[in-house]
Amino acid sequence: MKSPEDAPVDPKACWQLLERVAASSHLNRAPRLRDFLFYVGNKSLKEGITDVREQEIGAAVFGRQRHYDTSQDNIVRVNATELRKRIDAYFISDGVNEPLSFQIPRGGYKPVFRRQNLAPKLPKVEEIPPNSTAVTAPSKAWVQLPFLLAVALSAVLASVCLFLWNQNRSLRMDLHPWQNHAALAAFWSGLLNPHQETDIVMADASFTLVQDITSEFLGGKYYDLHDYLNNSYLRQIESLDISADRRADLKMIASRLSGSMGDFGVVQRIQSLDPSSTNLLVKFAREYNADSIKRNNTILIGGRKANPWSDLFSDQMNFVVDYKPKLGQAFVSNAKPKPGELSEYVVPIDPDSSDGYTVVAYLPNPSHTANSLIIEGTNSQATYAAGEFISSEETMESLRNRFPGKQFPYFEVLLKTTRLNDTPFKAEIVAYRVH
Repeated sequence: MKSPEDAPVDPKACWQLLERVAASSHLNRAPRLRDFLFYVGNKSLKEGITDVREQEIGAAVFGRQRHYDTSQDNIVRVNATELRKRIDAYFISDGVNEPLSFQIPRGGYKPVFRRQNLAPKLPKVEEIPPNSTAVTAPSKAWVQLPFLLAVALSAVLASVCLFLWNQNRSLRMDLHPWQNHAALAAFWSGLLNPHQETDIVMADASFTLVQDITSEFLGGKYYDLHDYLNNSYLRQIESLDISADRRADLKMIASRLSGSMGDFGVVQRIQSLDPSSTNLLVKFAREYNADSIKRNNTILIGGRKANPWSDLFSDQMNFVVDYKPKLGQAFVSNAKPKPGELSEYVVPIDPDSSDGYTVVAYLPNPSHTANSLIIEGTNSQATYAAGEFISSEETMESLRNRFPGKQFPYFEVLLKTTRLNDTPFKAEIVAYRVH
C-alpha cells in the first residue's frame, strides 16, 4: 500500500511550486540558477521528458556549444550542486509547510516531486461537563514538572544553538576570508554576493599581440569591442599590405587563446578571498557575452587593447591606460587633471625598470543591475600589483579612509606600482575620483 507521500501529484501544482521556489529569497537574486530550475522543470513537467542531459542544459542555460565536452567543462554540475542546496534550504525555511516538495537527485537533473508529510494537528481536548464525575486533581509537584522540563530543555537547546552558531561562524570565516576584515568586507560585499554570479573576465593576450603587430598599418588605431565580437578584425587582416607569411602568422596568433601571468595572479588573489564560492566564474574575454555583463557582477582584467569589454566603461572613466605605438610606451591618460596631477603618467622606457601604473575602477555594470571592477595595468607586473592591492586589508583600508564616511562608493584610483629586486610589489595611490 502506497503512503500518502507517494500519491500522484498535479503537474500544475508542481509548476506553481517551482515558481514559488524561484521567487523566494533563496533564488530571486540568482538568475542563472532560476533559469536552470525553470528549464529542467519545463522539460519534465510540460514536455514530459524523462531525462534531461547535462550537455543540453549547458547549451540552453549557460550558452555553451551544443556538443561541448562536459568532461572539460563542469559548469552544469557545479551549478546543480548549488541549486540543490538552495532548494533544500527553501523546504526547511520558507517552504516548510508546502503540501508538495521536490528534489533534483544526484546523478540526474529531472526534479522529483512528492507530497510532504505534514504533522497533523492535535485534536482539541473536550471540556469535562460540570455535572460529570470529578477527577482527582494532580499534586502540585506533578503540575510543575512539565514546566521545569520545558525550562531545562530550553536551556539545553539554547546551549546547542550557541555552539552551532559559533561553529558556523568559524566555518564561514574559513570559507570566506574576506568577511574577516573590515575594509575587505566593506568593498567585496558588493562583488562577492552568494546570490549572484560574479564573472572574472581575463584579457585576451593573443588579441593584444595581433593589435601590437597591426597598429602600425592602421595609423596607431586599435580594434574596438564591435570589431572583436563580430571578428571583423580578422577580415581586416586580409586587407593589410603585408606578406602572405606575416598574414598567416597573424591568423595563427589570433586563433590561440592565451593570457598573461599577471592576469592569472590577479585571478588567484581574488579566488583566495572566497575559495568555496560556486558563483565566482573565470572566463576569457573571447568567450564572454553581452547578456552576462548586463546581468552579473563582473571583474574585467586588462585595458581596452587587451580586454575590449572595458570599452563599455571608457566614457565613465577619468583614468585610462593607453599606448604610444611609435614609442612603444604605455601610459595612463588623465582626462581632467586636478591641481598637482599630470595629464599623462608615462612608464619609463627601460627594460630594467619595474615601475608601472594601474587603474582600478569600481562602477555599476552597463544595465545598473550589478557591479563591475575594471583592472587596467600598463604591464603584466602592474596588473599583478593591483591584484595584491585589492586583496589586502591594509591597502584597502588606506583607500577607504580617503572616502566620506569610510564607505566604498563607486570610484577610480590610479596606482603607481614598483618593485625592487625580489621584494613584493608596492602600490602607491597617486590619484582617485569618486563617482
